[in-house]
Amino acid sequence: MILPPPPPAWAHLPFFDGPFDALAAKLAAETRDILPPRHQIFAALEALAPDDVRVVILGQDPYPTPGHAHGLAFSVEPDVRPLPRSLNNIFKELQDDVGPIPPNGDLRFWARQGVLLLNTALTVAAGDAGAHAKLGWSHLTRNVLAELSDTPRAFWLWGNHAQGFADAITGPNSGPDHLILKTAHPSPLSARRGFFGSRPFSTTNSWLKDLGHAQINWTAP
Repeated sequence: MILPPPPPAWAHLPFFDGPFDALAAKLAAETRDILPPRHQIFAALEALAPDDVRVVILGQDPYPTPGHAHGLAFSVEPDVRPLPRSLNNIFKELQDDVGPIPPNGDLRFWARQGVLLLNTALTVAAGDAGAHAKLGWSHLTRNVLAELSDTPRAFWLWGNHAQGFADAITGPNSGPDHLILKTAHPSPLSARRGFFGSRPFSTTNSWLKDLGHAQINWTAP
């Protein structure tokens, strides 16, 4: 696979001036099918310029099932049934926290409101979860988190993997601190060890309200 060009709003990040080429060469040598489709690899970053990001939800890597991943962490195409188990648990927590849930697993309407749904690896080999976790995508993750540390934002770090990137988030230059929520991952293996009951949706909306910002509509596209 030949990687698409960097999203213009993020092309200034150091990743695209060095590690990008090495990672592209590794993906070009990959013999397995790569997910998501080429035109959706940078979908999360293409959806939002840095100044438009209000909340960051950090995932791991795209769903390895063909037809599921479309470039936004935890999100799936609207016709996917049943939902991936992690997303199903996210919706369970959403329902317990604020009430209704979206009609399907397509979370692009969150992105339109300033929620960056970023995976720490933007590609995966079909059927092999985590296959591209060590290819070099983590350099991009760290660049993005550092870029978004300039002003107060909410960062959701679910699970040990996401929390391993917490050091890339620095304090904002001025004003209130970030809201950083660290909980267990929503996967079936860990959701009952601190994800359920964490109330990230209402907590973030209360924080945004206190800052005088519009709240996120988590439930209705």
